[in-house]
Amino acid sequence: MDYGTIFYEKNENIATIVLNRPAAYNAFTEQMNLEIGKALKQATKDEAVTCIVITGNGKAFCSGQDLADVEEHTNHAEFLKNRYHPMLKQLKETPKPVIAAINGIAAGAGMSLALACDFRVMKNTAKFVSAFMNIGLVPDSGFLYQLPRMVGYAKALEIATLGKPILAEEALEIGLVTAVLDEEEWESQIGEFASHIASLPTKSFSLIKRYMLDSMHTSYETFLEQEAFAQRIAGLSQDHQEGLQAFMEKRKPNFVGK
Repeated sequence: MDYGTIFYEKNENIATIVLNRPAAYNAFTEQMNLEIGKALKQATKDEAVTCIVITGNGKAFCSGQDLADVEEHTNHAEFLKNRYHPMLKQLKETPKPVIAAINGIAAGAGMSLALACDFRVMKNTAKFVSAFMNIGLVPDSGFLYQLPRMVGYAKALEIATLGKPILAEEALEIGLVTAVLDEEEWESQIGEFASHIASLPTKSFSLIKRYMLDSMHTSYETFLEQEAFAQRIAGLSQDHQEGLQAFMEKRKPNFVGK
């Protein structure tokens, strides 16, 4: 599939989506929103893919919405529903692990995109910026849903309203990212992290991702039923049988994602 605003690359079982508008710091356009969604669908349908990485080309991860695309009388609600929500729903619905490899600034909706991923790994020179208040808007694209669940209400409110950049070390300290990597080792370390995630039992991961999200708005009793159902599915998987066999044989399991 040909893309105009992103690169789509596959290396063995890892699919990488590279935001590719470096001159505009990889700012979102309607075409980019659409293409990210299509690339996520492509990776999801590909049985060989067990991990998806999203990163940026050039100095930025994503600087948010390209404001040249926004008119004075834009209906911002419809703008979000038509452009961002389909992309974000596709990101949440993919059963495969998604890593945001934050190579540079992640601002506005670019920060929202990173928050929506399953894991975030950050270059030591990168930073998060909630830029919405600077132009009199509300953080969107799932920002207000994701952030307080990660860092708590008080810290999330501070980040959303004060606009202070979050540097890599602070992001690690407050739990926004899994790891901070040195610029010199960025490519190799991202590859190692993605390879590790790709080696996990994909079926188990997809169940954890789905039901952990559900647990945030269901009763305890309902969740216990869902948990039992998920464990039944996992127990019937090839990966579970491989895990048991590897344990008995005292070797590393070779999961196949089924």
